[in-house]
Amino acid sequence: MVAVVGISRVRARQFSLRHSIFAHRRIPLIAFLSLLLLVCLIILSLGIGSRALTPTETLQGLFSPSTTTESIIVWKLRLPRTLAAIVVGASLASAGVLMQALTRNPLAEPGLLGVNSGAAIAVVSAVAFFGITSTGGQVWFALAGAALAACLSFLLGSTRSRSQDSVTRLILAGVALNACFGSITGIITMFNSVAFDSHRFWVVGSVAERTYGSIAAVTPVILVGLVAGLLLIKPLSVLALGDDCAASLGLPLPIIRVTALTAITLLCGGATALAGPISFVGLAVPHALRILVGNKLSRLLPMSLIAGPILMLGADILGRVVAIPNEIEVGIVTAFIGAPVLLWLVMRINSTPKTPRFSKTMRADCSSKNYCTAPSESLNHAKRKHLPHAGRA
Repeated sequence: MVAVVGISRVRARQFSLRHSIFAHRRIPLIAFLSLLLLVCLIILSLGIGSRALTPTETLQGLFSPSTTTESIIVWKLRLPRTLAAIVVGASLASAGVLMQALTRNPLAEPGLLGVNSGAAIAVVSAVAFFGITSTGGQVWFALAGAALAACLSFLLGSTRSRSQDSVTRLILAGVALNACFGSITGIITMFNSVAFDSHRFWVVGSVAERTYGSIAAVTPVILVGLVAGLLLIKPLSVLALGDDCAASLGLPLPIIRVTALTAITLLCGGATALAGPISFVGLAVPHALRILVGNKLSRLLPMSLIAGPILMLGADILGRVVAIPNEIEVGIVTAFIGAPVLLWLVMRINSTPKTPRFSKTMRADCSSKNYCTAPSESLNHAKRKHLPHAGRA
């Protein structure tokens, strides 16, 4: 009997090793295919519209700028729209990955910080009180409003709260600010028809009619948030073990949370300022990537920079062709796609067991040293490094 158990354990370890090697080799292939799909969608985005262009005409107009009709269409109309979709998709997807890693909640989305409502009230105020109707001018107000809303959410959510409850209080503060800012926005638009018209088109979420100036205005902000997010990959991976585990490993939890929230604010605020509130991108992309590349944050965050633009460009192209000669804005298409995804996530979470399976020795060691039992690769690494008996379990 002992020999049979020993052989089964050896076979299980060999299968696990082969599976991990296969998964490791699969990541470059997935990344290559994703990049190839992104390039194809970029060419389609530049060619699809009221004046359809063939791939040859699209490439000629892109790489040989001139006064021809094809070149003007590509450079003046469709290239800014395509770039805006790429920037917004990458920003929202990476912000969603960071938000879910920070809160350890698979249903968390960057909009929970009140960024969308803060940007909306700033745009409405710019139109109603300052007469700013241009997209380039509204971008700066939207960015300032998003930053202000995120700061208020952080201040209200972190006041006199323990570390375990700070994330929950932060989300509740964001929900309260969303309701408050939404009511104020409704009051302003009720008494100002110009602000109402501007808000009506902005709140849908669109990348059409965006300019190079608007993209250039938000790109530095988004790049700063992206760099901060990449630097947080290892700390957030350890934070997935739980607050007690991360603190016992010497991580400065307040600094990590503030930095992560700042990165999320910059990413989501810049995207909202450029395209308006785009929903479900930060929710759907991380879950789709987990199916393909696993739960490791060092894979999720870089891949989100590819998957986010793929979703945004696909939704924008679908909105252009589904109602020719009219167009459906990308915010409506992403919401239509994201609603079934959210329902699927709720059903999947309810049907998934909450308690992971560990050996008896590992459970005893974790309970004695107050280690978290979250199922992740970082957890296994920390247990092998810090727990004396976990490697023999």
